[in-house]
Amino acid sequence: MTDLPGTAANYCYRHPGRQSFILCQRCGRTICPDCQTQAAVGVICPNCMAEQRKSAPRTKPAVLTRLARSSHPVTTTIVAVTMAVYLLQFVLGDDFTRILWYAGVYSYPGNFEPWRMLTSVLVHGSIFHVLLNMYTLWIFGQILEGMLGRGRFLALYGLSGLAGSLGVLFLSDPRIPVVGASGAIFGLMGAFLIIQRHLGGNATQLLILVGINLVIGFLPGLNVAWQAHVGGLVAGAVIGLIFVQTRRIKQQRVQTVLITVFGAVLGLLSLSMFLV
Repeated sequence: MTDLPGTAANYCYRHPGRQSFILCQRCGRTICPDCQTQAAVGVICPNCMAEQRKSAPRTKPAVLTRLARSSHPVTTTIVAVTMAVYLLQFVLGDDFTRILWYAGVYSYPGNFEPWRMLTSVLVHGSIFHVLLNMYTLWIFGQILEGMLGRGRFLALYGLSGLAGSLGVLFLSDPRIPVVGASGAIFGLMGAFLIIQRHLGGNATQLLILVGINLVIGFLPGLNVAWQAHVGGLVAGAVIGLIFVQTRRIKQQRVQTVLITVFGAVLGLLSLSMFLV
């Protein structure tokens, strides 16, 4: 595959101290979240936006521009939806919880309910559980959504959550209820670790953090689903590798195909277990 551009190209051309993963769709230069304006496809930088306005000053109202540049909408939405689900769990009890999760998160042959592979990510066992996960999501989500863009970040979170479910499905008893967003969050960590390494950042502290969390998952008596952590971490690392190796604008179609194929593989793996 094509190598990544030089070190300087990994930083915003207007803010050299800010690392980013997003390229302007018109000039191809790296831009940080503060310099991104959402276009019909991808984002464009301030210089290209100024040139566009000179030739067509009325093509995009200022209100729409401000809305398109709102910060971290995907992360904010995921946190809000997850907290709303927990509130409904608390108010409505088990009757509501069963809609998303019941009799084993992923079900088993004879009771095929595959949507629980994803909806179980929204369900949590306690207020401490959901607050800890959402706090971690907020930290990594703000960074990664700004670096990757909304679509890539949403794909990363969703596929990592699915892979976390697969980890439990293959490494544990699928009839044992397991809930929470930990698999998806470990996927964010895995992707961030790969991206940092390839963009020349220092990932030592993150490696220590991931290692500590993995070890905690193996401690007896804590009832932590380490299988979901491992599944999400591996998937996040794979997706992160796809992102960094297909970063150039001309590779966007290849990137989309690879992410789609990876998602299809995860789906087939889950289906294969149910058909056994």
